[in-house]
Amino acid sequence: MNTKILSIDFPSDILLALNSSESELKQQIQISLAIRLYQTEKLTIGKAAQIAGLSRLGFETLLSENKISISSLSEKEVFEDAKKLK
Repeated sequence: MNTKILSIDFPSDILLALNSSESELKQQIQISLAIRLYQTEKLTIGKAAQIAGLSRLGFETLLSENKISISSLSEKEVFEDAKKLK
């Protein structure tokens, strides 16, 4: 997989304020971005997992822990699909 490096400027004291290391902050940003892009349907769950640096199962688990649906189907669509299976 090819990767691109993006840099973001932060105030110099942000790591101290967050009590976080650079690598921890980078991981938190990647996860937050991946979740947001998934929630706004900009990326599939698989691509969002790649950005988060997690396996698909790991990302699905993270979504579940944060009470974020892993399906974009409405309740009505689920019931319609279930009827088709009968």
